[in-house]
Amino acid sequence: MSILVIARRDLRSLFLSPLAWAALAAAVFVLAWIFLVQVDAFVALQSRLKGLQSAPGVTALVAVPVLRAAAGVALLLVPVLTMRSLSSELQSGSFDLLLSSPAGTLSIILGKYLALLGFLALFLALVGAMPLTLLEGAKLDLGHFAAAVLGLALLLACFAALGLFVSSLTAQPAMAAVMTYGLLLLLWLFGSDSAAGSLGAILEWVSLRSHLETLLQGLVRTSDLFFYLLASCTALALAIRRLELRRTEG
Repeated sequence: MSILVIARRDLRSLFLSPLAWAALAAAVFVLAWIFLVQVDAFVALQSRLKGLQSAPGVTALVAVPVLRAAAGVALLLVPVLTMRSLSSELQSGSFDLLLSSPAGTLSIILGKYLALLGFLALFLALVGAMPLTLLEGAKLDLGHFAAAVLGLALLLACFAALGLFVSSLTAQPAMAAVMTYGLLLLLWLFGSDSAAGSLGAILEWVSLRSHLETLLQGLVRTSDLFFYLLASCTALALAIRRLELRRTEG
């Protein structure tokens, strides 16, 4: 069973899941409301902004806040999507059949990860399309906007990898959702305010939020890209290791 076969099967399962669609609809509805609020606020500020030199534009006042809010909403959305990736199969016993197939643990994890990325790509596209609707009547800084979208995409990929790892730890989907949310929230809240000195610097580096904020400002740094890549690969490697242990135990 190849990676693409597993990815296609899991993606189909997500698209047929009422819970996944309900969570996606709720997330997009909340963000659409935030988008409209930001647009109204931007319009109301126009008279004040005209007298300012280098005044912030629609990108900084509308697009970036929406993408930042999308990151917060994803803290709740991703656990709902990932909780059934492995936990439900562990609970039903169907995962033992999958382990007995010719598919290796690497193929299983990567296939499920690609399925999650496919569904989250839809979420990213819907969120990203909101600010683009302003191109008709406003000037959007496309470079800044692209960096911010890249940041959100990397964050979602990291969330999905962490959620997949947590899902491999328990056969209870509800428990997997709670544990995933707790882990994401913990990594989200880490930052320079958590502690002083070298410990504060370490906590800031492992903070998912601090790296996103840099990209939301329009700055694309290699260190931020490397962090998200490292965090995602580490989570996937841990999930693969957990499945290998389960296959050995079985």
